[in-house]
Amino acid sequence: MATLEIRDLHVSVDTENGPKEILRGVDLTIAGGQTHAIMGPNGSGKSTLAYSIAGHPKYNVTSGTVTLDGEDVLDMKVDERARAGLFLAMQYPVEVPGVSVSNFLRTAKTAIDGEAPKLRTWVKDVNKALSDLEMDPEFGTRNVNEGFSGGEKKRHEIVQLELLDPKIAILDETDSGLDIDALKIVSTGVNRFAEKGDKGVLLITHYTRILRYITPDFVHVFVDGKVAEEGGPELADELEANGYERFLKTGAKA
Repeated sequence: MATLEIRDLHVSVDTENGPKEILRGVDLTIAGGQTHAIMGPNGSGKSTLAYSIAGHPKYNVTSGTVTLDGEDVLDMKVDERARAGLFLAMQYPVEVPGVSVSNFLRTAKTAIDGEAPKLRTWVKDVNKALSDLEMDPEFGTRNVNEGFSGGEKKRHEIVQLELLDPKIAILDETDSGLDIDALKIVSTGVNRFAEKGDKGVLLITHYTRILRYITPDFVHVFVDGKVAEEGGPELADELEANGYERFLKTGAKA
């Protein structure tokens, strides 16, 4: 079972007025077979956590540790983190002109596995993954995300998840901009990944609507760069009913 451990993580960004601290001591453990949901208001640090784990250069880790199966993630380059088993589905997937979806995914799979998948088998795997996400196989020949709708971009992220098969999936607001049909399709893909039993999922979201289709084992409320409270799915129900007012008044836990 894979285990991602985050301990006392502090992260800042550079501004015109000097460093600004965003994460103020995050503690979190995501084990294989578990789905964790992080919820919180805008500016609470949810996406900063995701990009810091992935190694985005904008975010400076000033203290704390992140380990995957005991290995120091923060000491790894971005590509090394992916090969170690980390996956990030971005809130705003980027376009890659001139590179087809199939070639992009095959290159990524080769980099992770250390050898290229057989082309004939790979095409079948890509077409199946696209079909599972209700995307036409023609998408495999199109440039990455170029001309894709918002929902198609998000579904393509889950196609990547299924084909690259990481240990830990970090999904940053995968539900944003999705209509109800696309939300159900994406949620089914995430559940299919999680049901393998040895995979960990960290789902970052503003809203509880995706949690109607993906049931988390743990819910963490983020406020001011820290975890304010932790609980089970019932905590998401409270947020649906009452919003974040209680947590904004009391602040993050020490």
